[in-house]
Amino acid sequence: MDRLSILTVEDEPDVRELMVHNLSREGFDVDGTESGEEAIRLARSRVPNAILLDLMLPDIDGLEVCRRLKQDPRTSAIPILMVTARGEESDVVAGLELGADDYITKPFSPKVVVARLKSILRRQGRGFPGPDDVLRFDDLIIHPGRHEVAVGGVAIPLTASEFRLLHTMARRPGWVFTRYQLVDAVHGEKHAVSDRSVDVQIVGLRRKLGDNGGRIETVRGVGYRFRE
Repeated sequence: MDRLSILTVEDEPDVRELMVHNLSREGFDVDGTESGEEAIRLARSRVPNAILLDLMLPDIDGLEVCRRLKQDPRTSAIPILMVTARGEESDVVAGLELGADDYITKPFSPKVVVARLKSILRRQGRGFPGPDDVLRFDDLIIHPGRHEVAVGGVAIPLTASEFRLLHTMARRPGWVFTRYQLVDAVHGEKHAVSDRSVDVQIVGLRRKLGDNGGRIETVRGVGYRFRE
């Protein structure tokens, strides 16, 4: 799966850097700008998979940016998530009527923004499988709802941690996860677990998956990825 590209249009440097950091951690390719005019130019030249758009910009208003993008056949299909301090009902209605897909007001949680963005991309038929989607890779099937993994129709007994580890990587084939990211995904950000414990679990997971264990690749000096 190719990495999806996001254009973040935000005039506050700290907020822009925060969003670029969080989206990059989630595996997106991210461009950032404070300028509405520059955003339009970038959207036309690179055509991102989605745009995070602030309304209060130093040159042209974010609503005007949205209007121009939606009127241009080259950019009209790009999903737009508006992120702004202007939370009055009239602003929300104006943004949605111009074609924005969603609207989040400041202050906001980066995790909520990422979740909303992924939801928009799924509705567009792009992006990640949902958390409950069954994943199929030839004879390997991962069923989140049942918390089951099967190879060739035979159930593979995994621990809860092994299942979460496999599911986390398999939802984003080809993307590299650091050990710390995998610890966070499996145990939670505040869990006191050594990142090297992931290495031990990977060894056990590969063994249990048999021939499919080779799908879990080591990226030297970084971490692991799941090969589709």
